Amino acid sequence: MSLSGSDVDFISQVVRARSAIVLDRSKEYLIESRLVTLARERGDESVTDLVRQLRANPNGPVRDAVVEAMTTNETSFFRDGHPFMALSNTILPDLLVERGRERSLNIWCAACSSGQEPYTIAMLIQELIGADPSWRVRLLATDIDSKMLNRTKEGIYNQFEINRGLPAPLLVRYFARHGMNYQVDPRLRSMIETKFLNLAEPFPPMPPMDIVFLRNVLIYFDVETKRAILKQVKKALRPDGYLFLGGAETTMNVDEGWERQTIGRAAVYRPR
Repeated sequence: MSLSGSDVDFISQVVRARSAIVLDRSKEYLIESRLVTLARERGDESVTDLVRQLRANPNGPVRDAVVEAMTTNETSFFRDGHPFMALSNTILPDLLVERGRERSLNIWCAACSSGQEPYTIAMLIQELIGADPSWRVRLLATDIDSKMLNRTKEGIYNQFEINRGLPAPLLVRYFARHGMNYQVDPRLRSMIETKFLNLAEPFPPMPPMDIVFLRNVLIYFDVETKRAILKQVKKALRPDGYLFLGGAETTMNVDEGWERQTIGRAAVYRPR
């Protein structure tokens, strides 16, 4: 049974109130298709039965399951290429020099999805500093979807996910067969801390970040929410830090406290 217009509006309101993700009537098919899948996974009689339970308890566990179902978890290893070339060729080498005395790096991957982005960064760091015990590298991976955080923590990927962007030499060096899948080496998994974080809410305390990856996330929010998120990110970032956004995202006309720079073929943002 199809959702009514009032059901779609109700779902949109719940998702926006919890996550600030904007879903209008143009997303009706997406909302219904994802809720149908969720209802089947939960064993509900129908999608309307799922909505009825949500209406009865709009702040309970059903709400969190619905919000997770509405998040887009599209990612891959070395996604879009150029940001990681800039990171490997310029940014990380420069930071290794600039942080040489304290020998500490803090990198945050916001909306990490299933973890390919933080593991890509972890591999690049390993390629540069190897097993040097004098460096403390912290990779914080956050998301609003607890299932994605569990996947990131496990670091297990199927053949299709491996084939999407992971170079063969890095597969050999940093992955082991795990049944029909591949699991990330423990030395990389130990570098990554996973944590639930809702970008639309006040950020928890965190160490000053050298690099923040906030890619392909702002497109889901309205301008005021984008502005609030960028303001919080700026507070979390060191004054000489780097912010990566998605290719279709910008701080222009949202928050003028950032300066756009080009490194190779990648755009990065620095606090003014």
